[in-house]
Amino acid sequence: MFDTWVPIIFGLVLLIVGGDLLVRGAVQVAGRLGVSPLVIGLTLVGFGTSTPELVTSVQAALIGAPGIAFGNIVGSNIANILLILGASALLYPIAVTSSALRRDGLVMLAAAGGFAALAAMMTMNRFVGAAFLLLLFGYIYVAFRQEKRAAADEHGAVYDKGIALQAADPNTIPAAQGRGSLLFPILLTLAGLALVVGGGTFLVRGAVTLAQSFGISQTVIGLTIVAVGTSLPELVTSILAAFKRQGDVAFGNIIGSNIYNILGIGGATALIEPGAVPEEIAGFDNPVMIAVSLLLVYFAWTGLKIARWEGAVLLLGYIGYIYVIWP
Repeated sequence: MFDTWVPIIFGLVLLIVGGDLLVRGAVQVAGRLGVSPLVIGLTLVGFGTSTPELVTSVQAALIGAPGIAFGNIVGSNIANILLILGASALLYPIAVTSSALRRDGLVMLAAAGGFAALAAMMTMNRFVGAAFLLLLFGYIYVAFRQEKRAAADEHGAVYDKGIALQAADPNTIPAAQGRGSLLFPILLTLAGLALVVGGGTFLVRGAVTLAQSFGISQTVIGLTIVAVGTSLPELVTSILAAFKRQGDVAFGNIIGSNIYNILGIGGATALIEPGAVPEEIAGFDNPVMIAVSLLLVYFAWTGLKIARWEGAVLLLGYIGYIYVIWP
C-alpha cells in the first residue's frame, strides 16, 4: 500500500510546486516584457493555475486511461462547487455580483451542458477539442474587452481567478517593466514546467496502480483522488479569499476554474488524444456536474450571496456524492 500511495503524493507535490513556479516565472517574464497586468491576470495566471489538471488529463489520455483523464475534469468541477466553494462559504458568506453571475455563471452552465451532451452522443474528437479551445479563447477575448471597461466592483470570473492567486501569492504580481534580467524568470518557468510534467506522470501512474491494486475503477479514482488533488490550488486560493472577506473573488475563482477545466483542459485533451468519455461519467457524473452547477447559480441568485447554511448543503452534497460513487 505504501508503494502505491508514494507516487500519488509525490506527484501531487510536484504538480503544486511546479504549477506555482510556472506561474511565477511566466508572470515575471511577461511583466519585464511590458505585458499589461490585466492580460497577465486573464491569461497566464488563469492558464497557469490549471496546468496540474491539464497535464494530468493529457497524460492519462495518452496512456489509455480515459476514466482518469475525463474523471479529473468532471470531478474537479464537482469538487470545486461542492467541496471548495462549500467550505469557503461555511467560513464566511460569499457575496456575488449580479454582473459576474449573469456573464460567467451562464458560460459555466453552457460549457457543462455542451460537454455532457457531446459526451453522451459521440467521441471527444479533435474537432470537438479544437472547438472547445476556440470557445475558450473567444471567452477570454470578450472578458478582456469587458474588463477594460469594468467598474471596480464588476469584474468577471476570469479576472477573479487571477486575483485569487495573486492575493495568496504576491510573487505572481507582475514586476515592473524592464527591471532585471529575463534569464532567471525563464529558468523559473522551465523548472516549473518540468516539475508539472513530472508530477503529472507520477500522479497518473500512481492512480492507475491504485485502481488496479484495490479493484477500484480508474473512473472513480479520477473523479475523487486525482480531481481533488489537482484542485488543491483552487482550494487554497478560495479559502484564503474567504478569510480575507473577498467572497466575490472566491466565487469568481471557482466559476473561472470550471470554465477553464471544460473548455481548456477538455479541449486540449481531446485535441491531443481523442477518446470516448466513459459511460459511467456520461450517464451519472456529467448530470451531477450540471445539477450542482445549477444549484450554485440558484444559491448565488437568491440574495446575491452564498450563505453559511448553503455552504453546509454543498459540503454535505459532496459527502453524499463520494458515498454514492465509491465502491
